[in-house]
Amino acid sequence: MGISERKMREREEMKRNIIKAATAMFINEGYEKTSIRGIADKIEYSPATIYLYYKDKDELLYDVQHYGFEQMATLFTEVATDLHPYKRLRQLCRAYIQFGMENSALYDLMFIVKDPMNAINQEDQWTNSVDCFTIFMGCVQECVDKGLIRFPDARLAALSIWGMGHGLLSLNICCRLQIMQLDQAHLNEALYLAVDNYLNMVEIL
Repeated sequence: MGISERKMREREEMKRNIIKAATAMFINEGYEKTSIRGIADKIEYSPATIYLYYKDKDELLYDVQHYGFEQMATLFTEVATDLHPYKRLRQLCRAYIQFGMENSALYDLMFIVKDPMNAINQEDQWTNSVDCFTIFMGCVQECVDKGLIRFPDARLAALSIWGMGHGLLSLNICCRLQIMQLDQAHLNEALYLAVDNYLNMVEIL
């Protein structure tokens, strides 16, 4: 292994350590309460070391979100395997709900916390969630092309279906569904059924 290759590997290892520590602290202590100094203390390095990799906490959160989307894309690939596009769409929606329920704090960092959405206004292309979106959008497009769901435009269909799932998860994460007085098992099933029923509404029988 050459010197440049070893340095690159060490740099990637350091980034992984920073992201791992930041993810844990964002989840356990909250994004607003977490500082670069606190993350540095967690991995026993100086704040200056972290600033060699990230210009601010906002940029670090972007990579934490990317880590979450990688996990979600992996789940999509593992779970959504049906060859029929509509059945595969149902599998994707259920996988999305499953991910949000099993990783509610990480989901909050990925979809609910506003930061670092200001990256959209920067010159760099927003690449987080591209893999997840490509899988989901491809399946929705196939359903629309084959006349399986009631939408003339695949982008509107994707927004509507995703919005349904995201809305339910957000209500659950923010504890707004407690008014329903359901235990966790029934609440989980209610979320799955709600998305299933919505897909039934847009399905062309």
